[in-house]
Amino acid sequence: MHFGFVCAVEFSNGRIEVLPIPKTSHQLMVQYLSNLLLACVAPRKLGTVLFAPLRFRLQPGTYREPDVVFMLAENAQRIGEDYWQGADWVMEVVSDDNRDHDLVTKRAEYEAAGIPEYWIVDHRERLITVLTLRGGKYAVHVAARPGQSATSVLLPDFAVDVNAVFQAAVVS
Repeated sequence: MHFGFVCAVEFSNGRIEVLPIPKTSHQLMVQYLSNLLLACVAPRKLGTVLFAPLRFRLQPGTYREPDVVFMLAENAQRIGEDYWQGADWVMEVVSDDNRDHDLVTKRAEYEAAGIPEYWIVDHRERLITVLTLRGGKYAVHVAARPGQSATSVLLPDFAVDVNAVFQAAVVS
């Protein structure tokens, strides 16, 4: 039986946005990337890694739930029980049902909120794009395809094999 309903909700500019429920392949990529990031930062106590659903406030009246979110230890005071006040690094796995939301809307909001690093994982295009703030605007640090690695500016020791990310999405 197929259920075509939605349940993920975000709040932006006074509007409630009802989003598609993530598919298994989406969640497998989120889990894989979250685990990799946690393995990189936890041993050195560099900060906190969590995954959706977790609210973070970009500005008054705008709350998002990135697929993976990271806050540097030095910014831990911005982590609240009800929501985080921004983040240092966010990652979104693009949903085929709502591509523009991650590629356009969230990119603009994260940029305006000053999120230093934004990873966009696009399964359909087989591409991981890492954006970093330069002069208040996002610039592409790397656009990595299978056979390449996606690397972080914020966490220089963090690199991801693009093949492995998309292989993690294979539902057995």
